[in-house]
Amino acid sequence: MNPNVFIDNTPFDGIVCIGQTSWEGNFQKAVVQLMTELSARHRVVFVDYQYTLKDLAKGLTGRTDIPVRPMLGLAPSLNRKLFDNGTEAYIWHPPVMLPINWLSARSHDRVVRWNVNRLTAGLRTVMKQLGISRPLVINAFNPVFGLPMLRQLNEWATIYYCFDEITMSRWMSRHGGRYEPLYLQGVDAVVTTSETLRQSKSMLQPRTFCVKNGVNFELFNKARSFTDQTAPDRPVVGYLGTADDRINLPLVEHCVRTMPDLDFMFVGEVNEPTIRVQLAPYPNVKFVPPHQPAELPPLLARMSAAMIPFVCNEHTYTIYPLKINEYLAAGLPVVSTPFSLLDDFAGIVELADTPDAFVAALRRALADTSRQRLDQRIALARANSWSHRSEEFEAVIRQLQPA
Repeated sequence: MNPNVFIDNTPFDGIVCIGQTSWEGNFQKAVVQLMTELSARHRVVFVDYQYTLKDLAKGLTGRTDIPVRPMLGLAPSLNRKLFDNGTEAYIWHPPVMLPINWLSARSHDRVVRWNVNRLTAGLRTVMKQLGISRPLVINAFNPVFGLPMLRQLNEWATIYYCFDEITMSRWMSRHGGRYEPLYLQGVDAVVTTSETLRQSKSMLQPRTFCVKNGVNFELFNKARSFTDQTAPDRPVVGYLGTADDRINLPLVEHCVRTMPDLDFMFVGEVNEPTIRVQLAPYPNVKFVPPHQPAELPPLLARMSAAMIPFVCNEHTYTIYPLKINEYLAAGLPVVSTPFSLLDDFAGIVELADTPDAFVAALRRALADTSRQRLDQRIALARANSWSHRSEEFEAVIRQLQPA
């Protein structure tokens, strides 16, 4: 059994993590990676995505892949997840919720308590089953449920794990923007994934800390073992992750058009239809569907360089992208727009703010093949591993003194 308290006797007997994501998926998720690392030293219960009746209907008709059987009580809702290093975490599928995000503020605020009461009652049963009576609650970007759940689980403390600007989120902004200010003031601490978010949230919660996104270093560094087997005929510039409205499409199209000797590969979902419409006609652009994380290293090995061509706006300024360290762990030179504070990568990642400058930077990146530079990129990614980030997170926990 995993230890469920710090060796210095921090007074909680488990971590309950409540967020807005599922444990499984086709991409790396910060909160899942963090909970995986913390499970080595604490008993962790991860509350899976809170699916609604609308989601259930789609699942029953085969329109989406969701855990229907646990939702209907036909399979256990609590499952133990074993990791390669011998540690474990518990994944709990909560009961079906009512879909309420579309409601007006007044109606939403009445019905949300019904959802929260179902979630809380189920969690109490799970905690009793696992012998957890005084948990540390980590709420991962879900203040709508977090606010009414405060002090409902006999929690030792609550940390709000904030990895995006909620007012810019398409889905969460509708009601989350109303709930977050009150929630910030009610929690015991806030941990953000970027310095810009830390500065913003500290205006309402002085106990706000920054623990930046990390990388599953061992996984993405495996790309190095595939490089000789998958060497492309032409240089490939890669993009890993969701292609959405953060992409600076005019800049990318300029690169694609003016660099016909290169192939541009986008790996992941394309959530902004215009991207596919404008880039698909170019013969040197390839869209690759999402892959499970374990399948990504061979794809990264086919790349000669990687890019983060984000627009520079108020939203992207708060981002610390997961993909930047994933690229570096694979040894890839990286070119990015200066969309956020990226001082940590000075001298390693090249920044370019115009289409012509980005083209020139990509040319330099493709020529940046020395062993010394390769080792520098990998060393920086190793220092930013999720193992190190979890230690930083635990340092924040040790500073808490709940009332």
